Parts: sequence; C-alpha cells; structure tokens
Amino acid sequence: MRARDTSRIYFDRAADELDLSDSMRQLLLTAKREVQVQIPIERDSGEVATFIGYRVQHNDARGPLKGGLRYHPHVDLDEVRSLAALMTWKTAVVNIPYGGAKGGVALDPAQFSTRELERVTRRFVDAIHDLFGPDVDIPAPDMGTTADMMAWIMNQYGKYHGFSPACVTGKPVDYHGIPGREEATGRGVGSLTLKLLSRLGRKIPGTRIAIQGFGNVGTHTAKFLTDAECRIVAVSDAGGGFHREAGLDVLDLLRHARARGGRLTGFTGGDTLSNAELLAVDCDVLIPAALGGVLTQENAASVKAPLIVEAANAPVTPEADAIFDTKGVIVAPDILVNAGGVTASWFEWVQNRQHYQWGLNRVRQELDRILGEAFEQVWQLAQSRNVSLRTAAYMVGVGRVARATVLGGTT
Repeated sequence: MRARDTSRIYFDRAADELDLSDSMRQLLLTAKREVQVQIPIERDSGEVATFIGYRVQHNDARGPLKGGLRYHPHVDLDEVRSLAALMTWKTAVVNIPYGGAKGGVALDPAQFSTRELERVTRRFVDAIHDLFGPDVDIPAPDMGTTADMMAWIMNQYGKYHGFSPACVTGKPVDYHGIPGREEATGRGVGSLTLKLLSRLGRKIPGTRIAIQGFGNVGTHTAKFLTDAECRIVAVSDAGGGFHREAGLDVLDLLRHARARGGRLTGFTGGDTLSNAELLAVDCDVLIPAALGGVLTQENAASVKAPLIVEAANAPVTPEADAIFDTKGVIVAPDILVNAGGVTASWFEWVQNRQHYQWGLNRVRQELDRILGEAFEQVWQLAQSRNVSLRTAAYMVGVGRVARATVLGGTT
C-alpha cells in the first residue's frame, strides 16, 4: 500500500467521526502546491550528476508551512505528498501555528562527500528560494539531513533575501539554532510513553522497553526512559540488535555506538537478535523508531507488547493496526508521539524572529507542557468517543484545520 493511501485511510476515519462534507474532505486532502526541480552538480570526480528534488506544500490554513527535508534514495513525489499531509495534521494536533509541508532529494547521502552534499543543498535552495521563507514555508532536518545542512540552507537563502535565520529550523546552536532541538523528538517520545503508562495505571519503574532504531530519536528516547527507571531490554539499528532481559546498559551502548560511527555492531553487553526478532520481544512497550511500515499484517500477530509507541513515521500499516485493535494492543500514533521535533522547531522559529534565545530548561519545560496538553486532549477524546488514540489524534488535527479553513474563508 502506498504511503498516500495509508494516510488517507486514517484521514477518512477521522472525517467520518467529524461528519465532514465531501467538499471539505477534498479541499483538505489536496495539496496547495507541488514542486519538482532538477538539481545538477559537479561531483568531486568532475562528473556531472543530476538529482530530482521535491517540495510539497500541503496546507497553510493555520499558519506558515512546516516540514522536514529528507535525503534518501527512495524519495519520490508520492512519499513526499503523504508526509506533507501528515505534517499538517501533526502541527494541528499539538496546536502550534503552522501548516504542513515536506521536501526531499532522491539520493543516498552515504555515497557522497560533505562537499558534494553541500552543493546539492545549495542548488536545491537556488531552485526553490522564492517558494519558502520565515512567513511562507520553513524546512527542517529529516531522514538523511543534518543541522549542518540547515546552516547551508540559511546561508544560501540569505544570499537572495538577506539575513533571515527563521527561514529554516534545526540549525546548529552556534548558528542560530537552540539548545534542546536535537533531543526534542526522542524526549517527546519518552515523555508521552510515561504519560500513557500513567494513564493506564502502569508502574513506570522497571517497565520493559524495546526500541527498534538507535539513531537520534532512538538514543534520546532510551536515555530519557532510562532516567525514568525503565528497563531497556532490546535495541537495534540497521545492522541488527541486542537483547538482555535484565536491561541493557544504555550508557555503554551510547559509548559503543559513538566509537563506531553510530553503529551497534560488535556490542558485547547483550545477546544478538535481528530487527524482525526485536519486534516480537517480550516487553511492556515496543517503540519502532526507525523506518515506516515495519509492523505489518504478516508479523503483527507475533508482537507481544501490549503498548506500541510510534516514534517513526507510519511504522504500523493499516492492516497491522486492525490486528492490534482486535488484540487490544494500544497504539500511540506517530502524529502525536513524534511531534516533539516540530514543536521545538517552532520554539527556534519564534526565537529567531525575536532575536532572543531561551535556555535549555525553558525549552524542555515548554516542550513537555505542549506535548502533555496535546496528549490529554487526544486521550479524553478517545475515551469520550470510544475510538482509538490514532483516530482521536486525527480528529483533533483534522478538526482544527477544517475549522481554520472555514474561518479563513475560501475566496
């Protein structure tokens, strides 16, 4: 199933609960603008390589468009369309004044030098600089992109429009970024995991957690939950993972990964297991924090965790979601769970506009407050309407965008 079809299923469920008209559904589903550009660069070898870049600006009824820029060989227009729509609902769920957008370039960043990636990034800005900016569309890091790349975007945008740090977020702290932005998504995942456990009356200390994905989101999630006295019993990355029923030493894992370029291979503090085996580990909470579509109709029945917290984008397919619903497995949805990144991006944007920087403690406090309020709204709606947390989250997000569209008018 295509990514766009998956998000449409969840949208339709919420739209049915909200009793939206066919015309409103069509308006909310249709992207405002879709851009595809050619990006030719000279590689270090002297060869000319050409890439395709995309930017989909989905909906700006609630404010400037917001969404990441990803570099991945499988990026295509369909994927970017789906992710742009998800950003529209995500920003609305946490009630920050943004719309939704997404961008990407079809390339594998691991196959390019830093200088080549800088050329790609700057040429992409050259192609679309008139279509984004602090009051229009604000990019941010995503899969395959980094804070340094956001600095290149700001610098290249400034060559056309002057000093404008708010044109992009996720920048290095030393280049108009903010402290706490890097940890924000993982901190949000951890914080909402604890809130879900508390709402269900579960004891937090000793809770067994399995995390698929040990990149930025997975590592910060693991650290946050370890500090809350949870037990991280399994983690994995692209090369496989490790399991220890008594709990893995997260600090040892982090030291090991740092020494090996972020990879877990060779860790000796646990028994090896595959990514597929991690999904079936006996644990209290399963957190898929890597790729989308990893929990499917084929493996859903083998999942033992009673709670799934979606740190990745769309890690659970609709078919698997239906199986989990039948089994009574509670799924905390991605558009709420991983909204910490875009929330912190909003903090950065606000500070860039004011030319004033918050301290780390204030960033964390505001992040926890906003995500906590959003969780409570979704939880209460799910209880009162007897729907899943996913449907409730979409109802909150889609409902806010629909109301803003009506209030703003269509002419």
